[in-house]
Amino acid sequence: MRLALGLMILGIGVALGGCGKKPLHNLRTNSQGPDEFMVLPVKPLTAPRDYAVLPAPTPGGTNLVDQNPKADAVAALGGRPSALDANGVPSSDSALVATTSRYGVPSNTRAALAQADQEFLKRQGRLSGFKLFPVDRYSQIYKRESLEPFYVNERFRRSGFGTPTSPPANQ
Repeated sequence: MRLALGLMILGIGVALGGCGKKPLHNLRTNSQGPDEFMVLPVKPLTAPRDYAVLPAPTPGGTNLVDQNPKADAVAALGGRPSALDANGVPSSDSALVATTSRYGVPSNTRAALAQADQEFLKRQGRLSGFKLFPVDRYSQIYKRESLEPFYVNERFRRSGFGTPTSPPANQ
């Protein structure tokens, strides 16, 4: 009898645990520990080809073994890292960047967006912290801010715009 009751409780627990489909939206941590993503590994040290023509040291400058993610990504994708300008933009894309920033680019875009999002979240979450069952708060809060992709795609197609193909809505 005890074994059957124990198996039944275990089965119910497993079944209820399988019902939870909680996506990974909340990436905040409660830990005050160190941030492991702030540590950047350096490239391996290599000996120079000729010790007589070493560059002069630049205090506060970059080092040959420092990570340069933009140049490394350009090289990994088959481009030339030497073709990047001071902002990390390839010379072939300079006209595109000039056109998109022709009305000016605010220097604090990320900070302004973060501040606006904090104010939005504060307005949305007054008494919503108390729930009987676990819910996806991210989807609830940003539901009005999201687009229905198939509806928007069909709307653009009906208005005559060329749109890329997309998978059917039922998949």
